[in-house]
Amino acid sequence: MCDAGAGSAEVLSVSDPSTTERDPRMPSTSLLRRTTEPCPPHAAGTTEDVAVRDSTPRQERFARVLVWTYAVATVTTAFLWMFEHWGRRHVSWPELVFSFVNVPVSNSAVSLVVLALVTRALVGRKRLGLVGVAFFQAFGLLGGLQVASFFLTEGSPYPSWHGWWLVLGFLDLGAIVPAVVVLWFCWRSRAAFPGRLRQGSWTTLVGTLVIGVGLAVLTTWGLLTWFDRDAGDPAVVRSVVLRALGFTGTWAQAVVPVPQLVSQLAGIIVGATLVVAVVLFTRSSRDSKAWTQDHEVELRSLLREYGERDSLGYFATRRDKSLVFSEDRRAAVAYDVVGGVALASGDPVGDPAAWTDAIHRWKAQSRWYGWVPAILGVSEDGARAYLAAGFDVVALGDEAILHTDAFHLDTTTMTPVRRAVQHARRSGLVTQIRRQQDIAPVELAELCAMADAWREGGTERGFSMALDRRGDPADGRTVWVTAHDADGKCFGLLSFVPWGASGVSLDTMRRHPQAPNGTIELLVATLMECGPDLGIRRVSLNFAFLRGVFVDAERLGASTLTRLNSSVLGGLDRFFQLERLYRSNEKYRPTWVPRYVCVDSRVSLPQALVAMGLAEGFIPTLFGTPQVPQLDAEHLARVRELESRPLVDAASLAPRRGDQTRVRLARVEAMRARGVDPYPVGVAPAEGLARFATLPAEDWHGKVRLCGRIRTVRDHGGVVFAQLVDGTHTLQAVLERQALTGEQAVPAFTHSADGGDLLVVEGTLGHSRTGTPSVLVTGWRLVAKALHPVPFEAFTDPEARLRRRATDLIVHPEVAQRLRVRSAVVASLRRTLTDAGYLEVETPILHTVHGGASARPFRTYSNAFGVDLAMRIAPELYLKRLVVAGMGPLFEMGRNFRNEGADATHNPEFTSLEAYEPFGDYTTMRHLTERLVTEAATAVHGAPLLPLRTGRGADPEARELVDVSGPWPVLPVLEAVSRAVGREVTLDMDFETLLDIARRHEVAVHDGMGPGAVVEELYADLVEAATVHPTFYVDFPVETSPLTGAHRSKPGLVERWDLVVDRMELGTAYSELTDPIEQRRRLTEQSLKAALGDVEAMEVDEDFLRTLEIGMPPTGGLGIGVDRLAMLLLGTSIRGVLTFPFVRPAR
Repeated sequence: MCDAGAGSAEVLSVSDPSTTERDPRMPSTSLLRRTTEPCPPHAAGTTEDVAVRDSTPRQERFARVLVWTYAVATVTTAFLWMFEHWGRRHVSWPELVFSFVNVPVSNSAVSLVVLALVTRALVGRKRLGLVGVAFFQAFGLLGGLQVASFFLTEGSPYPSWHGWWLVLGFLDLGAIVPAVVVLWFCWRSRAAFPGRLRQGSWTTLVGTLVIGVGLAVLTTWGLLTWFDRDAGDPAVVRSVVLRALGFTGTWAQAVVPVPQLVSQLAGIIVGATLVVAVVLFTRSSRDSKAWTQDHEVELRSLLREYGERDSLGYFATRRDKSLVFSEDRRAAVAYDVVGGVALASGDPVGDPAAWTDAIHRWKAQSRWYGWVPAILGVSEDGARAYLAAGFDVVALGDEAILHTDAFHLDTTTMTPVRRAVQHARRSGLVTQIRRQQDIAPVELAELCAMADAWREGGTERGFSMALDRRGDPADGRTVWVTAHDADGKCFGLLSFVPWGASGVSLDTMRRHPQAPNGTIELLVATLMECGPDLGIRRVSLNFAFLRGVFVDAERLGASTLTRLNSSVLGGLDRFFQLERLYRSNEKYRPTWVPRYVCVDSRVSLPQALVAMGLAEGFIPTLFGTPQVPQLDAEHLARVRELESRPLVDAASLAPRRGDQTRVRLARVEAMRARGVDPYPVGVAPAEGLARFATLPAEDWHGKVRLCGRIRTVRDHGGVVFAQLVDGTHTLQAVLERQALTGEQAVPAFTHSADGGDLLVVEGTLGHSRTGTPSVLVTGWRLVAKALHPVPFEAFTDPEARLRRRATDLIVHPEVAQRLRVRSAVVASLRRTLTDAGYLEVETPILHTVHGGASARPFRTYSNAFGVDLAMRIAPELYLKRLVVAGMGPLFEMGRNFRNEGADATHNPEFTSLEAYEPFGDYTTMRHLTERLVTEAATAVHGAPLLPLRTGRGADPEARELVDVSGPWPVLPVLEAVSRAVGREVTLDMDFETLLDIARRHEVAVHDGMGPGAVVEELYADLVEAATVHPTFYVDFPVETSPLTGAHRSKPGLVERWDLVVDRMELGTAYSELTDPIEQRRRLTEQSLKAALGDVEAMEVDEDFLRTLEIGMPPTGGLGIGVDRLAMLLLGTSIRGVLTFPFVRPAR
């Protein structure tokens, strides 16, 4: 059979399938297919067929149970052997339990070594371990059958049939059943143990045993001869060595008394021999070390495309790691074999859709060669992928991630870092941040030398988060941050490897022994401040091992066990810098991202941890660090070409094109090939079609130059008719062959023009042969080629019309007319106010404190200032500050944003008008509002008419124009509510009675609402919803109007009105509250509601209150919804008057 160690350089999954032959001893590319292939010619041993099958979930479960059973048995045997001196007359219970399942647990060293050998082999999924299990079961089966035959032929095989002998008899007989079952499962589950022994393992085992036992014999003979010349008899030596091996039979009986030193020394030599033999015999196959230059380039290609996912991805390019690719080579697992453990780090590199295949192939390869697979430093996404592949996941710690847009030194939380940075700068240090490719080779060599000289300890630490090849020419995108004094002497340096296109991950951190305090903090701050200039958005700093232990220990009421764990880790800090790494990163206030360890089984965790310690440099190794190879000039050029390549091919982002669009694109290319630009610039203006719709017949003549969009094209051979459209107007263009030549010829037109194209024509007004008014074309030019057909005939789907708004406006000109009406409404409002002496102003959209109305704001964050901001919900507070400054009367017409519901009358983004008049009140603002609305109606309809749903006629939703020129009704809110509910309603009435009224009318009431809020809910549901003609509802409860002045004669009410028209609130106005003391009290109440979870409550705006405390004149203020006014005048929903209504993005 082929040996697993031979020819391991040709491993299936680490070579290019087009150039390297797959190792036929490896599992098939498909994990569900059985393969039988001969060994390659270079393999040692006999050429045989090797059948490899992947294990099923049932086989995996049996394998895990088997590994755990023998692991527990080995630990039990170790305890029995250590406490052998206690002395026992009878067999212990653990021995009885394990003997029932035919596991040789005893207190002998031989049992311990044999079980350790089998367990190690089982953990590595080696077939030898399964053979050992089968041997024990077969031995137990034969023993049980022998006992049974004694019973059937000669009676009891024991001296007596009671006590322990009775127990032993039942155990021997009962062991037959588990033996048969386990043997059957061993055979059925052999695919779960594919690992083969390393080449020469048997020779190594025999040679080690011979040498070790020989040394024990010689040592024993020499010591016995030295103690007593007559005691060197071979029988004495034999008995001493056999007892050291754990035998207790006749041959091992002592012939003469032997000094204890001789027996102990013989036992030590034999024990050491057995341990060395076990280690050498169960060694895993050698790693193929299949790193090649082609593989690194291929891996870098995957990182270029998918490197953003994992901050540790670039470390997979370490050249001491081998690679296992998925079958489609879209993902790879990078690993190194350390102490029999196939140790990977970070997530698989590449397409997450291919991770599963790469993981399974790597796992299968590890088992075939007898390696224990383990993964260090996996992200949550990677851990889920490994978990799905059958690995166990264990929390390891957290990685510190900084974001350059959220890093600000000028905050109280960053005070320690800020002081450290200031100290370093006062010491004269200046910093530089550069890509490695921009550093001169001589200086780069000096930096690398300083990094080695300043390293603490003799060896370079790091495996999962270290590259171990500083200054390599292939790493040109590595970022170096250095600190120098005035003379240019370097006192500190950091290097970061790329993390995708917009991130970096820490590789090296060094400081001069005499560097001033704060040097590292200065370097980190420099990177965070200047990194965006290099395109850096994210920074991965150090990793904090078991960070949660330190965090939990600092919490109030932490348990004693938690504090003990923290103390233990703190004690290890002097050796491994566990707590120091956590503290040094925590001061930067990073985002902590969890990292995990994944192991094939918890049993293999100790071996995996040792391998991780060796790889990371925490456990010293006897072997030096091998020299890191470099890429040759050809592959280095490929790497640089790869890095200069765009991250995304623009062609791959092109949308899928329909047949008609592809035809139009072909026409565009044909036009360009003829030297015709389908999208020209600098075209002379042309007239629209509107004038010709009303042009009298007697004036239908003369030359014209006009522009329209082609609706249809009809080719009749010698003449072509093109119907042009411009809004609601159409005109026919006639192109005749004899009138057009060259580039203007009719064939050029028919080969270029399509429906939807924007066309400029020159010609004379005339008629076609059928008498249709037309323009007789003498020249034409396409000024914009439409790549999509314009559906003039059928474009009715509501959602499609919203998503393709420009097409909707072309096809449905009445929609565009609504927008023109809206423009007229806005112009009328502005004209009325400016004529009345109002000054138009603009106030900020971004607010540090949201106020001016009770509404939920949209929130955002300012990278420039490092503060949270809210989008404006109302401009009121800023406008009042201008009134205090003496700039009134004034108004603002602008956009507001409220993160609330959307319906026929509400939109999250809307336009409002707010106006303020010093020495006015809500009465003067009422008169102004009536004038604004009537003049806007006149601008739209030619008279003060509003389209209202009067309810007359068959359709209750039908609208009719109603004259609203007379004075509008004014009605107190309490009186209106009283009329609606059929009884008097006041703020002083019994609250339970008021709640009962609300329940009877099915008006929703929420916790925390007082009488005023309940009354306003009744008003909104019962009054506002029933009002058609323009009506001012005045004098609202003070509870719901925190910015409004108190009523002059009615306690508990404020001077506020709402204008309701056609069942919709159109505007509101106040006699503004100018008392700064009362205003502060009301805003404080609002802020308390906000603290209790009311997302619509206002916050305390200290800048506004401080301005109000200067003194604000008595003022009237009004607010009108401009969108709603346009809706009212047009009789449509709010989407009908918005240029681009919000549409949920298509998925």
